[in-house]
Amino acid sequence: MGRTATSPAAATGWIDGYYWSDDGLRLHWRELPAGPDVPPDRPALLCIPGLTRTAADFEALGARHGGRWRVIAVDLRGRGDSAWPRDSLSYVPLSYLHDLGLLIAAAGIGRFIAVGSSVGGVLAMLLTIGHRPQIAAAILNDIGPAIEPDGLQRMRANVGRQANWPTWVHAARDLAARNADIYPGWALHDWLGFAKRLCKLNPSGRVVFDYDPRIAEAFRLPNGDAGADLWTALAALKGVPVLSLRGALSDVLSRETQAEMARRLPEMTVVNVPGVGHAPTLNEAAAIEAVDAWLDRVLRGETE
Repeated sequence: MGRTATSPAAATGWIDGYYWSDDGLRLHWRELPAGPDVPPDRPALLCIPGLTRTAADFEALGARHGGRWRVIAVDLRGRGDSAWPRDSLSYVPLSYLHDLGLLIAAAGIGRFIAVGSSVGGVLAMLLTIGHRPQIAAAILNDIGPAIEPDGLQRMRANVGRQANWPTWVHAARDLAARNADIYPGWALHDWLGFAKRLCKLNPSGRVVFDYDPRIAEAFRLPNGDAGADLWTALAALKGVPVLSLRGALSDVLSRETQAEMARRLPEMTVVNVPGVGHAPTLNEAAAIEAVDAWLDRVLRGETE
């Protein structure tokens, strides 16, 4: 299916784009175009959010790198401004990958740097199936081919939880109470920002999660998190620059798994982000420094 008209997102510089899935869903991406002096063959940054997250998670990254790069952030089906399918069992990696392939065609993306957080990082690895020649590099944010059982169980327990709050402050305080061990250093303003990236206002003016709670149904099935050999998918990234970020408190990506990733991909850059769990927001000072420096090196060809 083809691309529909794009429109500027008010006051942000982002442009909203829409395309159609093969099962009739209107799906959304947003982008910051590259500047007029950027070489046309420079790869785009294709940003893929986590399980319950949206394109909003990449606003700060886009603010730093838009113009120098073409930055494209995706709302996976059932999240953000993308439509919800009738069949909840389409919330599986195969469907997401097919949607992403349609997006790559609809948005006219040539080569790209896959930037994936959590489940988005799983999809970044799996994009090597069918799109390996287009992948110029990859950033894997707190994810690897092996997911720690405790972290997987926590995510399966939390996803699909239905809640609503009367104000953003109520939402922020509740999210803080439930996730304080992931971001122990955060203040209320951090949690407000987190809430506004994770939630939306419903027609009644209540704050609710900005995703279809039925994504939990497929995710809780055996192998619902991936169902593929991710070590093989990771190995397909050999020969391109890869940055692996890990939250130092992560219960999803272990130090041992990250070390094994680096052993198998000697060109991989490994960074631990202190003081956070799963997953770094990419707005932490250590994450900003690592991503910015790594992208500079990719441009200079020094990571290969």
